Amino acid sequence: MVEQQKQEPEIPYLTRTQVLVAMGVTAVLLWTVAKLWLRFGNFLLFEWHWYPRDFLLGLGVGLIITVLSGLAYSFWKAYRRSADYYLELVLKPLAWPDLIWLGLLPGLSEELLFRGVMLPALGLDHFAVIGSSLCFGILHLSGSQQWPYVIWASIVGVILGYSALWSGNLLVPIVAHIMTNLVSSCLWKLRQS
Repeated sequence: MVEQQKQEPEIPYLTRTQVLVAMGVTAVLLWTVAKLWLRFGNFLLFEWHWYPRDFLLGLGVGLIITVLSGLAYSFWKAYRRSADYYLELVLKPLAWPDLIWLGLLPGLSEELLFRGVMLPALGLDHFAVIGSSLCFGILHLSGSQQWPYVIWASIVGVILGYSALWSGNLLVPIVAHIMTNLVSSCLWKLRQS
């Protein structure tokens, strides 16, 4: 039986500063696209309100996504390789306090664009959830071998999209996304130490 070698990144490993700058630039770009789309589109931003019940619902959705991600990681070998590749590329250079930014920046900017703007722009229906989720998944493509990670990110996008539609509050997927990023990155960092 031939043992597979560790997949080398198609892009070079990044430094801590490069990862943090890339996260910041990506967040600003997504925010800018969202603002321009809102300005020139004929729709409103998906509503969001600070309700304790919806905050807790977001934590619950985040917990479900984190558990499902752990199961996918355990039982889907292609996803495990893809996730390890992606997480090593992004998380390895980061210090523990940086994980706060990894939770907040994508959680806020990606949810603003994909659920806050794209869902209403596409019609707030099943097509909108699927379309925005596929775009969300493709955003997570970091190399030609990363399709399992893209598929998983698209599935997460569906969960986040429906959590927004069913709750009527953008706060739910924002909290879920932030929680998922924070918990998953902390667990990955712990496994590496």
